[in-house]
Amino acid sequence: MVKIVLASSSPRRKELLLKYNIDPIIVKANIKEKTYEEEKPEQVVMALAFEKANDVAKRFNNGEIVLGADTVVACEGKILGKPEDEYDGIRMIEFLNNREHEVITGICLIKAGTNIKIIDYEKTIVKFRNLSDKKIKKYIETGEYIDKAGAYGIQGFGSLLIEYIHGCYFNVVGLPVSKLDFLLEKHFNMSLL
Repeated sequence: MVKIVLASSSPRRKELLLKYNIDPIIVKANIKEKTYEEEKPEQVVMALAFEKANDVAKRFNNGEIVLGADTVVACEGKILGKPEDEYDGIRMIEFLNNREHEVITGICLIKAGTNIKIIDYEKTIVKFRNLSDKKIKKYIETGEYIDKAGAYGIQGFGSLLIEYIHGCYFNVVGLPVSKLDFLLEKHFNMSLL
């Protein structure tokens, strides 16, 4: 069985892989996440996913599949990554309040020791409810916004902020497992099943 190496320290991505009986080797990529103001969010997440996977793949050479992923939230031409602090988290939630936005995750799969590199992305539309200042403040007080693109986590209290989603729920969590399964099947003759 080919080993999967997750080029991420994201507990959410690891949990998702474990749900599908994949126990990944966890290796945090040693890259500086840049902001790409002029680029489209799809290009940004694919570039960052590639940088993460490529950095980690250099440490392996036995055909392991290295998975890099990066998620951003995009709304009205602005790209939202992870909030820097509580105030940044409030600012992001206020900006997304009562708006539709896109959650975009880039995926890169690299077969270690080869030149095989697959890069793709998944996009999900999310609409926030019309939230009161009190609701926003209470959400931020949960601390759930920390280390989350767009300052919310759909799998927890953040679900209470959402009116609807169109697309892959797991993409909003941080790893579009259906897209991942499709890419593994198509390019590596593997499946999450």
